[in-house]
Amino acid sequence: MKKSKQETAAPAQVPAPTGNTAGIKRFAITYLILMSIFFFLIGFTPFQKVVDINGLYTRGVVATTAGLLVGMGLPCTHEGSIIQLPSIALDVKFGCNGLEAVMIYAVAVLAFPASWKKKVLGITAGFFVLQVLNILRIAGLGYSGVHFPSMFEYIHIYIAQGMMIAVALGVFFIYLNYARE
Repeated sequence: MKKSKQETAAPAQVPAPTGNTAGIKRFAITYLILMSIFFFLIGFTPFQKVVDINGLYTRGVVATTAGLLVGMGLPCTHEGSIIQLPSIALDVKFGCNGLEAVMIYAVAVLAFPASWKKKVLGITAGFFVLQVLNILRIAGLGYSGVHFPSMFEYIHIYIAQGMMIAVALGVFFIYLNYARE
């Protein structure tokens, strides 16, 4: 059987995809700069003396979570960053209070090229979603500490810690879909 000229020709070269590497670099650099600024402001002692963002944030989360726990039938008290339950005390610190997840999300929204209207709406909606889920997460930890004390460390370390970062990333992906419309 004789091959035609078309069959013997070399396969067509497909050009390599030309992604928006400049846009990706700009996003990454903006993200790193903004995240550095936010972490500096939260950790810089002179600034903390004027406005303790983490302390205010933590007290709000603790008070709201304690109210939810009482609503769930778990008697508790709270002061500062501590929620005292019948058999366990939860000390809600940075990383557990949800502020880190909110910062990761909000900075990503700010760094992504979109209109300011979309950014404000995205940060507001994302903040609400992250806070509701974080308060439910802390209440769940309190519940597990009271009712399943042998499982508390496992739930806290292996499930709850990474959950907020994963949720923040998931909410950001939803925002990306919204922002590109």
